[in-house]
Amino acid sequence: MPETWREHGGVFIPMYQREALWINFDGASWRPNAVKVAVGKVNAITGDPWNERLRKKGKQDYIVCPDQPWFDGINDGGGYILQFIAMPLGMGYTVEGQVTGKEEFGGIQFIVFDPKPGKFPDRPPETPFAEYDGPLYCASPAAAVMSEGIEMGLGAGGRMRQKIYPDDYGRGTWDAANYGRVYVHIVNSMTYREITGEEAPPTPVSAKTYAEHGLPWFGLYDEEKKTLKASKALSKVRSIKTVDQGKGFGPQQDDAPVEVPASKVRKLGAKKKHIKDGTW
Repeated sequence: MPETWREHGGVFIPMYQREALWINFDGASWRPNAVKVAVGKVNAITGDPWNERLRKKGKQDYIVCPDQPWFDGINDGGGYILQFIAMPLGMGYTVEGQVTGKEEFGGIQFIVFDPKPGKFPDRPPETPFAEYDGPLYCASPAAAVMSEGIEMGLGAGGRMRQKIYPDDYGRGTWDAANYGRVYVHIVNSMTYREITGEEAPPTPVSAKTYAEHGLPWFGLYDEEKKTLKASKALSKVRSIKTVDQGKGFGPQQDDAPVEVPASKVRKLGAKKKHIKDGTW
């Protein structure tokens, strides 16, 4: 594998070019964490350059998990995101390239801050239900074609309804000196096969096929929740479809809206492994 990966540490995952990414957070409801997410070392909420500090004033540059259940794209404001889509570096499609003018990091970066001692219980409260303090999952649910590059970054796809919740606990809740971080490299299927000797997992079905089979979709009862304002830096990021048009390319995938009947929408209210860190 590339020497820079050994330097960065972390993990790598396979994706196909133009495949979408869904990030799910799972943890104990009685003891939340502050989580910063970056794509190509560009903050996915504010568009600011990556740093490992919690902003004390001004715009919130992190999410709180729980209650934030998932995070599927860069902040577009007004309760919407632009979906994370895998693209090779060096072609000008990624969020990193459009915000910084360079494409050198790619991947996804996470840093998770613990709450300060005494802010929340150290043990789960007595309840009839067991809480699951689980890992973070990345899943890629859209079909695509294989890329030629080695490492990939994330560009901006379709606009999706998704709130990014403000921190109701307050910034003084989080212990800036007590954190864990992980660097997630993204590779195409060919590189994954060369590194591991195994085929990359196949892509799931498209949203259109999923809907045609009458399978359930999921929403949240979060009407009372507010959402963070749009980012000026990220508002300048062009979608992959727009970049295609600028390059004179025709439609590369079927990205027409999918109509989902209300009757098909359900509202929703592993063992841990140590991951080696390195020099970023």
